[in-house]
Amino acid sequence: MEKQFVAGLKVGDTVCSEFLVTEKSLAAFTQPNRAGEQFLRLQLADVSGSIKAVAWERGPELAGKIAVGDVVRVRGEVTNFKGLQLVVTDLSVVEPQSVKKEYFLKTAPRPREEMLAELRSILLAVTVPVLQELLAAFFGDETFFRAYTEAPAARSVHHNYVSGLLEHSLEVAALCRHFASLYRQLDLSLLLTGALLHDIGKIEEYEIKGLTIELTTRGKLHGHIIIGAEMLAQKVKKIAGFPEALYLELLHMVLAHHGQKEWGSPVIPRTFAAYALFYADLTSARLNQFAQATGKGAKDNGWTEWDRLLERDIFLGLAE
Repeated sequence: MEKQFVAGLKVGDTVCSEFLVTEKSLAAFTQPNRAGEQFLRLQLADVSGSIKAVAWERGPELAGKIAVGDVVRVRGEVTNFKGLQLVVTDLSVVEPQSVKKEYFLKTAPRPREEMLAELRSILLAVTVPVLQELLAAFFGDETFFRAYTEAPAARSVHHNYVSGLLEHSLEVAALCRHFASLYRQLDLSLLLTGALLHDIGKIEEYEIKGLTIELTTRGKLHGHIIIGAEMLAQKVKKIAGFPEALYLELLHMVLAHHGQKEWGSPVIPRTFAAYALFYADLTSARLNQFAQATGKGAKDNGWTEWDRLLERDIFLGLAE
């Protein structure tokens, strides 16, 4: 059944859809004839908004099936009680692997199929056989592929939404293509490989919980650069005859892509390819920050609100 979003619900609608549980509690009935009985109170949400919900019958039973943070499939009807209220007749937990994250979190603005087609074109543009084999080892793994194409690129700074990592990596690759067209010393296959793999550690650094992006324990302890370097080393070891010099340069690109030690890189870029990758990564991140800041619209006289990370407000122009 097609997803029913909170923002589209109205009084009288019959509901059979999936929502995120953001609040849950049991309350006692005040009617004398139901003394000692409890009903279930819920707050349900999706990417479009939230709605209060109640289950008048089987309250304790239904409460025992679910927890805050679960995505549940709900059956019920929308009524009006001090605003919209969903009266629940039944609910069940949706298995995590079946949850469509785009229903509950902001997603990349670019169509998914468009991005996947671009990813395939980048993979085809890599012509060095061992790099082709390396990329196939990553992207041919179904678990990795799904995580890579769904993961956010950050919690709040840039591309902080479902498929943000994919969108960011494609932008970095596009910039690297341009750099290679300007500077013949740059190896396009190496640059594109670095663009696709520089942030792979983020699939283990972040996890999506409910309506939020959270750091994992490993993400807090190690960070995506170290995690990505370890992932790269594991794949390279399985490829017979992978050139040591090529591995060292590719590893350096991953380790140095933040550009400065105070920005989180263990080392600064010391090769042409690493330096180009750093600026492609930085440009993609900063422009996405600007895009998101301007997307919120003007607050006063054509200016946006002050952006703490960009350390400025942005002029969008005067209204005509």
